[in-house]
Amino acid sequence: MNQLLLATENPGKVLEMLALLEDLPIRLVTPPDLGLRLHVVEDGSSYAENASRKALAHARASGLVSLGDDSGLEVEVLNGQPGLYSARFAPGPHPSDADRRVTLLNLLKNHPRPWKAVFCCTVAIAEPDGSLLFAEGKCRGEIVPLEKGINGFGYDPIFRVDGLEKTMAELDMDEKNKLSHRARALKAARPALAALFGISLKNGR
Repeated sequence: MNQLLLATENPGKVLEMLALLEDLPIRLVTPPDLGLRLHVVEDGSSYAENASRKALAHARASGLVSLGDDSGLEVEVLNGQPGLYSARFAPGPHPSDADRRVTLLNLLKNHPRPWKAVFCCTVAIAEPDGSLLFAEGKCRGEIVPLEKGINGFGYDPIFRVDGLEKTMAELDMDEKNKLSHRARALKAARPALAALFGISLKNGR
């Protein structure tokens, strides 16, 4: 069976990707499944650059088509911060998700609400020969000062989705996989995956 390597070891991302792509007739594998442990430096100047670095490194190491992603939270009043640095947006060598949320809220507390924000995601699909395809997705909302919800990871508990009275962390997996930035990027990537693997999409999706 065709195999697609998910170029991440983030357990939250893996769960989302598996749920979003499980209906495709492709075997989804992760780096631990193959005994791979790659350290990819994410110091690119865009989400696409970081996503492509992860995808290419894993494709070349495994010989498999690989899918990498990079995402970030951009807050309007902070001129797009934390953006590319969303995963490293807290002091210390190993900040937790909670540390990053506290750092962000401390920066925002002197600014008037609403704190408009957008989650951005770029997916890169790499072949072992270096060929690349990209897809993007966004989810708009606002940052709220009190954490709500136990699902998701990262900034999800303080990001309220536009049009809903729920944070991303209050959504169940089915809801999140219709609305999230990663869900929208992966949905946009499905035609490219279908073409690469020579498969047909149900109802064109």
